[in-house]
Amino acid sequence: AQGFAWEILVRCGDPAIAAVGATFSSATTANGWFGMPDNCAVDGLGRLWVATDGNAPSRTGRNDGIWAVETEGAGRGTAKHFFRVPHGAEMCGPYFVPDDTTFFVAVQHPGEADEEDPKAVPATFEAPATRWPDFDPAMPPRPAVLTITRRGGGRVGT
Repeated sequence: AQGFAWEILVRCGDPAIAAVGATFSSATTANGWFGMPDNCAVDGLGRLWVATDGNAPSRTGRNDGIWAVETEGAGRGTAKHFFRVPHGAEMCGPYFVPDDTTFFVAVQHPGEADEEDPKAVPATFEAPATRWPDFDPAMPPRPAVLTITRRGGGRVGT
């Protein structure tokens, strides 16, 4: 190619804070915005699914997760929250099977203490921030790969 053109789909962060300069569609709700995008996937409808890493209540008021962003039409730039990970975790590795009926995601290091938050309580085996995914007092928090499908079948996220 001799050249190319590009546009910014969204500028991340809390749109309620003008200094942040976030640019989501006006249809994005208070739960729809996200910060700290890390990895992504595109589904068969052309939506961008963004996984985040680095959000914490002390920084953004929310945990990491995954958001679906419309990329075309009147809804372009509208982000919708889909899944939030447990405290201390990050969402990664989003992947759709070709017909969008199964969505794989990985939840890494659940229960990890926020080292940048001076008010954070250190996480220990005896007192972790979460016992996800087992919620068994004899088990530590563990990473996991999740398979997400739609009840009754069909495309995930529709």
